[in-house]
Order: sequence, then C-alpha cells, then structure tokens
Amino acid sequence: MAVRWSIRICLLLFLGCLLVNACKKSGSGNSGPHPLTFSIPAGFPAPQYTFTGNPLTQEGFELGRKLFYDGRLSKDGNFPCSSCHQQFAAFSTYDHPLSHGFNNQFTFRNAPGLFNLAWNKEMHWDGGITNIEVQPLAPLTAPNEMAEDINNVIGKLQQDDTYKKMFRAAFGSDTINSQRMLLAITQFVTSLVSANSKYDKVKLGMASFTQTEQNGYALFQSKCTGCHPEPLFTDHSFRNTGIPVDPYINDLGRMRITNKKEDSLKFKVPGLRNVALTFPYGHDGRFSSITSVLDHYSSGVQTSATLDPLLKNKIPLTNAEKFYVLEFLKTLTDSTFINDSRFAQPE
Repeated sequence: MAVRWSIRICLLLFLGCLLVNACKKSGSGNSGPHPLTFSIPAGFPAPQYTFTGNPLTQEGFELGRKLFYDGRLSKDGNFPCSSCHQQFAAFSTYDHPLSHGFNNQFTFRNAPGLFNLAWNKEMHWDGGITNIEVQPLAPLTAPNEMAEDINNVIGKLQQDDTYKKMFRAAFGSDTINSQRMLLAITQFVTSLVSANSKYDKVKLGMASFTQTEQNGYALFQSKCTGCHPEPLFTDHSFRNTGIPVDPYINDLGRMRITNKKEDSLKFKVPGLRNVALTFPYGHDGRFSSITSVLDHYSSGVQTSATLDPLLKNKIPLTNAEKFYVLEFLKTLTDSTFINDSRFAQPE
C-alpha cells in the first residue's frame, strides 16, 4: 500500500511540474503586447489623438510599420504608403509636385510630410477626413493612388503567416481584419514625431542661432506666425492664400467638402517643420523652392472674395529679408527624424 501511495505521489508531482512548465511557456508566449509611451515634446500642446481605444504598443507599432512599407496594400504591389511618403524627405514625396499612382496616373495634390500627426484634427489639404484611424482608406481605395479594395488587401494579408504572428502579437489573436490593420497603421504614423531640430535645441538652451538665423526668426515672428505659430508651425486652419486655381486640376479646396462658397480656394495651413526637405510646395506643388513661396507672398498673392484677410496687403519682403527667413526655416530640419531607424523600412 505504501509503495502504491509513493508511486501516486511521484506521479502527481511529475504531472504538477509538467503543468507548471506548460503554464510558464504559455505565459511567455501570451504575455500580451508591450506598452510604449507616447512622449509629448517640451513646449508642445496636448495632442488631438490620445490612443484611447488603441493603446500604443511595440507590437502594434511594428505591425503598422510593416504595413506602411508593404506594396501589397496597393493593387499592383508597386505603391505602398511609403512610395508617396519617403523618410529622407520627412515622409513627403521627394521632388514631385504630384505623386505617382496606379497605372501611371498622378494624384491630384502634393503629398505632405507625415510628422506630428497626433496633433491634427482634420487630415488632407481640404480637411475631408476627421478621424486619423480611417485616413489610410482614402489613398488605399483611390483609383489614381493605391487603387485597391479593402477586402482584397485583407485577403492578401491573411495568406501571410508572418502577418498572422504579428497580428496575434499586437492584438491577442491572429484575426486579420480592416479595423486592426487601420489601428496598427495609426500607431505607426502617429509615432512619427519630429521635435529635434536646431530650432528645438535653441529653445532648450542647447544651441544658438547664427546672426542670420536670428534675423530670420525675428522676421518670421513678426510676419508669419499669424498662420504658422510655434511650436507646430501651423494653426491647422484652412485659408485662401491667394494661389490662383490650376485650370487643369480645378481644385477648389475645402469647398469640395463643405459645399460653401466662402470656403473656395481654402486649403489647410501646412506645418513648416522640415520645410527644407518637403519641396515642392503648395497644395498642388506648384512652387519649386522656399524662395518662390516667399516671392508669392511678397508680390504674387491673387485677390479674390475668399482671400485671407491677413494677406490683403500681401507680406512685403526685401530680398535680404527673404534670405534671412530662409536661413531660419532651415533650422526647422530634424536630421534625427529622417535618419531614425525605428521609422525606416523593416528588413
């Protein structure tokens, strides 16, 4: 009898050890995604996007990064998000007024740089999208951009075992659907924070402007902050800045969204961080250089019924003043941001 009980006890202990080890292995594989902290740079206001309902995690970020660079989100595989938003150009389209899309088509507007998006209330030049979590659907389904159907995209991702593992790591199961895909992309793009330029270092007391940069900063503060206030260098408003309509594109801006005549030719005020990298400029990329933009504000503003009141007298600038402003704007370039390996194409 004693022998039997001894055997039973040993067997129970053995099974107990197996159970404990199994629990440890199960726990290590299902420990859940690892939270990331979204850091608000010094001097920045509270962001519009707070990750409520979409907690920022390492696994969600990595999934979003992979999706951002994956051509399979487009119809022919040639146009991932990154094809129009290149890191070395502060996630804008380098040296192209309009981006290239499916079947040798062009988009209708210049691709803006992607950074500090968590502070945006409306997206696109006309503010037509108010929820950043659904913004990727616009380029993904536009026939002249990625030209794909969301169901086709999900079908392609579901056939990839790597994606199944990444969705499981980010969301707890390998279910791949559009909601999870969009949440992951949102985690990546809202993490593209740019706040480490020379300007930022000066503000933190870690660097000093040269005399020409300081002259430009003073001019900028007196002439430009009505639309481009610090630290984001945009007030996120929509304004008619006196750019005449392109007769071929016939883009009337925000009026396309609101159907209000008073919104004719109004476009979103772009942020000026990394502006030296995001040329050409304007909603349709018609300005090839910062100098040409300054020339426009100095002498090229077109009067119309909806022209912004701040520009009724243009913004007079001498050639010397344009040089100073340009030198200041160069201090907004964030070299750390455009070289950050966290944001680069995954290997």
